[in-house]
Amino acid sequence: MEKSIIRKSILNDLNSLSTEWHQNQSSVIHKKVLIEETVKKAHIIGITLSAFPEVDTWKLIEELWGQGKRVAVPKCAPKTKQMTFHEITSFDQVEVVYMKLKEPIPERTTKMDASQIDVLIVPGVVFDSRGYRIGFGGGYYDRFISKYHGPTIAMAFDRQIIAQVPVEQYDLPVQMIMTETKRIECLKME
Repeated sequence: MEKSIIRKSILNDLNSLSTEWHQNQSSVIHKKVLIEETVKKAHIIGITLSAFPEVDTWKLIEELWGQGKRVAVPKCAPKTKQMTFHEITSFDQVEVVYMKLKEPIPERTTKMDASQIDVLIVPGVVFDSRGYRIGFGGGYYDRFISKYHGPTIAMAFDRQIIAQVPVEQYDLPVQMIMTETKRIECLKME
């Protein structure tokens, strides 16, 4: 099956979920992520600013700040299809950009090098147990992960895990997937 068909099917399913279910299950996943040793040891976490129906990251970011962690969020450059991360210390430092996505305001944030990020929390629509993912179709994270050498963790709902994601040569797997009921180790985390 083609990635676009799988993506659409899973997004349709996720969009049918109630806000209450979404928030409750996101909270369960947050608790599991926060007790991961790599996250506990990390100083700087790279994480996206989620949009429904993704696993919520906004409350997780607040919890990370509460633990004294530094948080870096992505800024996409549509013309080059590249992504950079910028540290935010408040949600006042983000703005709505194309496709209603929220991103850091470059003039009000500090750009981070990939090597400064201790753990990268990777978004996606669909995953398999090998760590391969179908994202939203831009390829931004695959390009970034190719330059990033730290631990990668994805947060997903159980219903986003399928038997096998179609893989293309540029696709790179995440090392771990955390769902509301599972901790899937895909690759050895360093």
